[in-house]
Amino acid sequence: MLRNRSRLIGYLAPIALVALSAPQVFAQKQTVVSSVNAPLSLSLTADSNIVTACANGGAPHVKLTANAVSPGGYPIKYRWTTSNGTIIGDGPVVEWNLAGLKPGYHKASLDIQSIGSDGSCQAFSSVSVLVNPCVTVQPVCPAIEIVCPNMVGLGEPVTFNARLTGGVPANTNAVYNWTVSVGRIIEGQGTDTIKVDTTGAGGQSVKASLSVGGYNLECAADCSVAVPVPPLHNSKFDEFPDISRNDEKARLDNYAIALQNDPTSTAYVIVYPGRSGKKGDVQYHANRIVEYLVHSRGLDKSRIVTLVGPARDNLFVELWITPQGATPPNP
Repeated sequence: MLRNRSRLIGYLAPIALVALSAPQVFAQKQTVVSSVNAPLSLSLTADSNIVTACANGGAPHVKLTANAVSPGGYPIKYRWTTSNGTIIGDGPVVEWNLAGLKPGYHKASLDIQSIGSDGSCQAFSSVSVLVNPCVTVQPVCPAIEIVCPNMVGLGEPVTFNARLTGGVPANTNAVYNWTVSVGRIIEGQGTDTIKVDTTGAGGQSVKASLSVGGYNLECAADCSVAVPVPPLHNSKFDEFPDISRNDEKARLDNYAIALQNDPTSTAYVIVYPGRSGKKGDVQYHANRIVEYLVHSRGLDKSRIVTLVGPARDNLFVELWITPQGATPPNP
């Protein structure tokens, strides 16, 4: 009896071992099936999460990249949507045009779908981008330096040169507009260097003023240089011998007009006596010339100086005009 039981156990043992190993085989097959039918995985990134939208700075674009995996290797369909802006392209990599959007957060969303043998799978993700307002850049004038010459020759042209430093915006093409107080610009208007003709400007200051355009501001500077005073010289206005009284008055009329045109000048009347003349002829001629200029032409007597020159063959008269500061004539 005992021998029969042992023999029965020997028969049943292999069957029991097979039964115990069966669930493990079934579990391995179930794991393979679940890996094939696992849900889609999706992650979404933007190459920039903060952009600045400027009216003149071009349209801000953001690159969106979707990392989607279908475990079964089935094709994936992409459907992009946005709260604002425009998606350019389709598939896993697109561009998001944010031009014209108001400052704040804006969202782009992606819905993917994969259809396999066991049906369809879906996944969803989104990403937000902050649009900052454009910072308004206030224009700033450049530092303007006008270089004046140290010395100016009488009647010589003067050169003024401008130097600009800084300024906002920095890429502005400066527009140069020059004006001068006296003289005239003969070269360089519209550039950073001008040449000015100073003819007739002796004793005056030439001020060059520069207005620089292109900054939406009044950007200006000026510089002055003194032109030397021309040397003062006496000028002989007229000369004549002992002529008739009427001819002499006509000459003195013109002389008086010239003196009145320059109120600061002095009249020098030089009488040269004749060697054969009478005594008192010099004083007589000098007195009647002064009397006519004062009483008939209205000149101030203090402006008239009479001098006696060396004797000549015949009596002779010279009329001189001496500017203020000039050396008087020396007969």
